[in-house]
Amino acid sequence: MPRSKPDSTAAQAAIPPNPELDAMLARALGREAGADAGLPAADEEPADPEVIDPDRQHCGLVAIVGKPNVGKSTLLNALVGQKISITSRKAQTTRHRITGYRTVGASQFVFVDTPGFQTRHGNALNRSLNKTVLGAVADVDLILFVVEAGHFNQADAKVLDLLPDNIPVVLLANKFDLVHRRGDLAPWLQSMQERRAFAEFVPMSAKTARDIQRLFGICEKYLPRQPWMHAPEELTDRSERFMASEMVREKLFRLTGDELPYTSTVIIDKFEQEGSLKRIAATIVVEREGHKGMVIGDKGEKLKRIGTEARQELEKLWDCKVFLELWVKVRSGWADDAARVRSFGYE
Repeated sequence: MPRSKPDSTAAQAAIPPNPELDAMLARALGREAGADAGLPAADEEPADPEVIDPDRQHCGLVAIVGKPNVGKSTLLNALVGQKISITSRKAQTTRHRITGYRTVGASQFVFVDTPGFQTRHGNALNRSLNKTVLGAVADVDLILFVVEAGHFNQADAKVLDLLPDNIPVVLLANKFDLVHRRGDLAPWLQSMQERRAFAEFVPMSAKTARDIQRLFGICEKYLPRQPWMHAPEELTDRSERFMASEMVREKLFRLTGDELPYTSTVIIDKFEQEGSLKRIAATIVVEREGHKGMVIGDKGEKLKRIGTEARQELEKLWDCKVFLELWVKVRSGWADDAARVRSFGYE
């Protein structure tokens, strides 16, 4: 599908030059000196966090919000340093509030990844996901509002309208590496500042290590001085059982493309540890009989590939052997049934 044009394009042409915003953009694009102060280089290990005096510790919650498919989960994985949130091109891949931790020096960052706020469909599943977004931004120290650099449309605006006024918001212009005419960013930035007085403007790519290090330095300024909430070696609050279901769902979406509706989900039926082996049985739930055949594929090849890729990803994540068995079942209309949505683990 062609990318929709930002609704602020016409307004940008009439915006006069603004030296203050031009300077802000120049500083952001110039990667100002000192932005990485106190933080390890992208290829260096941080200092041992266990030796930090509790009186010097900083800790705070940072929510990552935005419309579907702007790179929130990719950003969270990069910030944590390990894959804890699944990614795909299919909208609404993230369906849960996923919290990731990263301790750097004296500061512990508690990042909260949220589902993309859904405005196109009003079924029980999406009402649950939107409730998760609203709950995540209610009590944090900082919000990272993620948009595609140079773009802003109605879906972005609806997310921005949800953000509370009493919490600082960083405008994170992701996928900056895809911007070809960077001179257009100054008027775009001015139009964004007219929508809200953002605390910071950060053009970056979530796939660039140096940009991730800079972001730590920016977020660190907003963390209150208080003891860490988690042990420094912890990475997430999600269980291995949850990660198994998410990894299968990621491969399901990636390997079926746009043909399979996003309402398909994965349920873990069995999760057992036998020494260094994890035995997992999972059910892929679809809404129609035709979707079942789509997932299974010719002679079961598609289902086999989904299982193989999910198993390999889980073995890499856990550094152990995994036996994964997959089944496919039809549950018509489950995404419109609030009780079934809850029974499938959605908040």
